[in-house]
Amino acid sequence: MKKISLTVIVLIFAFNFSDSFSQLPNQNTYLLTNLNQHFSNTLYSAIWGYKAPDGREYAILGCPTGTAFIDITDSANIHEVDFQTGLTSSWREMKTYSNYAYIVSEANNSNLQIVDLQYLPDSVSLVKTWNYTGYTKTHSISQSGHYIYLNGGNSAANGGITVLDVIDPVNPVKLGQWTTLYVHDCRVSNDTIYAANINDGKVSIINASNKSSLSTVSTFTNLPGAGPHNTALSGDRKRLFVSDEIGTAPFLMKVWNIENRSAPVYVTSWQPTGITTSIIHNIETYGNYAIIAHYSAGIRIVNIANPDVPIEVAWYDTYPSNNNESYNGCWGVYMFPSGKIIASDRQTGLYVIKTSFPMTGTGNNAVNSVPQNYSLSQNYPNPFNPSTKINFTLPENSSVKLNVFDISGKKVSGLINDFRAAGNYEINFEAGKYGLSSGIYFYTLSTDKFTDTKRMILLK
Repeated sequence: MKKISLTVIVLIFAFNFSDSFSQLPNQNTYLLTNLNQHFSNTLYSAIWGYKAPDGREYAILGCPTGTAFIDITDSANIHEVDFQTGLTSSWREMKTYSNYAYIVSEANNSNLQIVDLQYLPDSVSLVKTWNYTGYTKTHSISQSGHYIYLNGGNSAANGGITVLDVIDPVNPVKLGQWTTLYVHDCRVSNDTIYAANINDGKVSIINASNKSSLSTVSTFTNLPGAGPHNTALSGDRKRLFVSDEIGTAPFLMKVWNIENRSAPVYVTSWQPTGITTSIIHNIETYGNYAIIAHYSAGIRIVNIANPDVPIEVAWYDTYPSNNNESYNGCWGVYMFPSGKIIASDRQTGLYVIKTSFPMTGTGNNAVNSVPQNYSLSQNYPNPFNPSTKINFTLPENSSVKLNVFDISGKKVSGLINDFRAAGNYEINFEAGKYGLSSGIYFYTLSTDKFTDTKRMILLK
């Protein structure tokens, strides 16, 4: 009797500890905003990002009845600028090329929406809804260079892959197809496709050097009981990260050595700190970091500087009610060069967060090291026409404003008005955008602890 009681006590203690540990407060992240403007009985789906030529950043959010375009440039004024309607669907996904968004869904006759983004920040414009014989719906969409890849749905036989050339962005040209297995999603890099064959528990590596004739390099099982959802690559393309959305629990991120693409070798697996129940969904990699949408466990950030030893360094739980084995919670993630991370939660829409530490190796405007002092550099070139670069450094996370004034003191441009992580920044100032005439202008950097102003000359 005493033995049974002791066992019960131990089990209760273990359960409480695990539950408490899995619900630790958000770590090394902070919320900029959560927008939930389009909730209905049908849930939110994918998320993607678009950085406009003028440097403004936009979240593109898959909603039940269409796609929302949200300006996230100013952290204090994140707002929806337009909404493109579409057929009701619980799965809507998008990618961008040039100044166009390509949007697909699994709704019958949804086809491919082509949306012009050149009018942002004011609006977007639907150019056309495009299809080809037999094609009416798509499960997911991928992009590399001026090629679009339609995955699943009836884009190809068996729900395979169809390649489109969009070098003329509004007039796609259908090229080759791969129809060996159903493709849930794929990643494309250096003319190689890494396809997640979710229903078969496999991953296929496909040679796409000839876009009109795709050929299989290898197909491997993502370990028994797996159901691969999507894939991502390490920066050197020697490791492949694979998420298992279905199959047998636990639902893990698998790491594969693909130095020999004809015979990938399993390396290791990963799941969130203290959580064994939530289901992994989408993985995106940015330099030394993987950003992961992990359904009920929310946004997870993993250091993959050594991809064979993934280390979780931050998280933000968009679905704090539980960590159950369900398809509720965080659906997709994307990170901008500014360090802002956007995520879609099935129930509660858009989340915009940042980490409390510099994210290194993440693209343009990435923070490379933490400087010792605040500084504002002289713009270069100076004099300039029509553009010039402004560099500044932040020794700590700071609220930042960078404004440009004319000689009378009138503000002619607000280049930055948000919260930035410590690091080094380079901002491009395009005078032509503001219709400025030749003359002397001033730019001022302001934080809570530092202010500096420098002069620059525009010569036309």
